[in-house]
Amino acid sequence: MVSTTKIKSVDFYRKIPRDLTEASLSGAGLSIIAALAMVFLFGMELSTYLAVTTNTSVIVDKSSDGDLLRIDFNVSFPSLSCEFASVDVRDVLGTNRLNLTKTIRKVPIDPHLRATGAEVHSNTGLDLINHGDEDHGDNTYDAIPLTDATFDKFSHHFQILVVNFYAPWCHWSKRLKPSWEKASEITRERYDPETDGRVLLGSVDCTEESELCKRNHIQGYPSIRIFRKGSDLKEDHGHHEHESYHGDRDTESILKMVEELLKPIKKEDHKLALDGKIDNVISSIKKAPVSGGCRIIGYVRAKKVPGEIIISARSRAHSFDASQMNMTHYVSHLSFGKLISERLLTDMKRLMPYFGLSHDRLNGKWFVNEGKFAANVTIEHYLQVVKTEVVSRRFGQEHSVIEEYEYTAHSSVAHGYYYPVAKFHFDLSPMQVLISENPKSFSHFITNVCAIIGGVFTVAGILDSIFQSTVRLVKKKVELGKNI
Repeated sequence: MVSTTKIKSVDFYRKIPRDLTEASLSGAGLSIIAALAMVFLFGMELSTYLAVTTNTSVIVDKSSDGDLLRIDFNVSFPSLSCEFASVDVRDVLGTNRLNLTKTIRKVPIDPHLRATGAEVHSNTGLDLINHGDEDHGDNTYDAIPLTDATFDKFSHHFQILVVNFYAPWCHWSKRLKPSWEKASEITRERYDPETDGRVLLGSVDCTEESELCKRNHIQGYPSIRIFRKGSDLKEDHGHHEHESYHGDRDTESILKMVEELLKPIKKEDHKLALDGKIDNVISSIKKAPVSGGCRIIGYVRAKKVPGEIIISARSRAHSFDASQMNMTHYVSHLSFGKLISERLLTDMKRLMPYFGLSHDRLNGKWFVNEGKFAANVTIEHYLQVVKTEVVSRRFGQEHSVIEEYEYTAHSSVAHGYYYPVAKFHFDLSPMQVLISENPKSFSHFITNVCAIIGGVFTVAGILDSIFQSTVRLVKKKVELGKNI
């Protein structure tokens, strides 16, 4: 049997008899200082343990969001009509998607970027418009020419005024001319302007009457607009309401459109039946834009290769005067990847102040054609995109906290030979920035706390011993001096 005496010999914490211990004022003061030091060092260690430390590295992109990248945008064009606004996507692999509509919304706006009406839906079927087979040579028909001086007079006299806004140089205006003039002549024969007074077909040459066309927000030629007597009394945000015709352009279709417009109006009725008029009009007649601007909102999905988003005026049944087009725009929002909630982004910025500073570089900026290059001005943006991912390591496992795409932006204004456009070129980096959170182990924290307590306690004890020994030595020397 091992005796208890031998067991006691390995005691690390041998006790000093209570009657040999003595409290001192210096020991008390040193104990208070030691306790304060322990509390201070413990607080520092706890703060270090709770702080988030990260490690940043650059690796090959290992995105988990597939081969397509979502691009969200909200861009306002004060001088581009929603009637013709088109969003196209192209890339270096040959992808060329034109006039995207499924994920795009277009809202008419005024020069102050205020909405002036409901969402405008793109006109489908313009490629299939029938222009008829009327002879384009000499004909004996004439349309009533309208000018800025006579326009209001005719629009207030006739309950229905259908106007062809055209440009003599326009290919589509030339194709429409024979059908329009023939339909105008037949309409005057059927509905005598002097005795009937319900309808008249007229034409406006926009090269001669530019102010009149601009006032009615004509941006593509030909544009067939329908003005109803009394519609100038019903305003939306201060703008007069009228309608656009987007149907076939042969004589028979134009005459059919006129007949449909006259159905709710009796010959002897001198008031316009505004209520329910939409139900009585053919589907090819839609409300015309009451302002010349457009806000384009939505998103597109593009392949993760160099490409571009192009916003322009597009129609396969109209021509545009490039010298009159202005692609000035305001970017409310442009971002790549999944939309990140403001709360999550704020929390991440609180932990990593440099995070998320470049994911919206173009937001809130104007890009203006100041007339430096006059006509045919294209505004281009060059965006270099890099993915940033934050990874957290907890309990030995990694999980992605947030993924975002940041970009640099360089913009330029250039003169071109084609229709002006707004281009957003994007080029994705094959590398990504990986920010890894480095958590501290709890065992390391406990070890440091124990080291702090033990170390301070030991050092304080040594200092107290040195102090007490020095005091006793001084007292002994003093006593020896007195004895001598």
